[in-house]
Amino acid sequence: QVQLVESGGGLVQAGGSLRLSCVASGLTLSTYAMGWFRQAPGKEREFVVITWTGGNTYYADSVKGRFTISRDNAKNTVYLQMNSLKPEDTAVYYCVAERYFFSKYDTASAWTNWGQGTQVTVSS
Repeated sequence: QVQLVESGGGLVQAGGSLRLSCVASGLTLSTYAMGWFRQAPGKEREFVVITWTGGNTYYADSVKGRFTISRDNAKNTVYLQMNSLKPEDTAVYYCVAERYFFSKYDTASAWTNWGQGTQVTVSS
């Protein structure tokens, strides 16, 4: 079955950077859309970014210009480079994978495969 394992979270000061990694197994990465969601305490899961199999990417407005997603299909790994981090970026970040969408990609229910999450904490 599909497994997604995130790493790279941690504690960083505002303005700093982190790079999250997501290693996928049980799938061929090049045939899946990949993305990231996040969930802050007391809030619903929030769409962050998607990268389609063809290479197009879409970012949430809140992270546009600061976060960059990339994929290495040969390594079955997706990365999220996060720069200029803000305290409001504090959340658990989840890697997601989906091959077929039956609802809009920026909704959590559209994604079947989720990682366990990695905590990102940005101090002010």
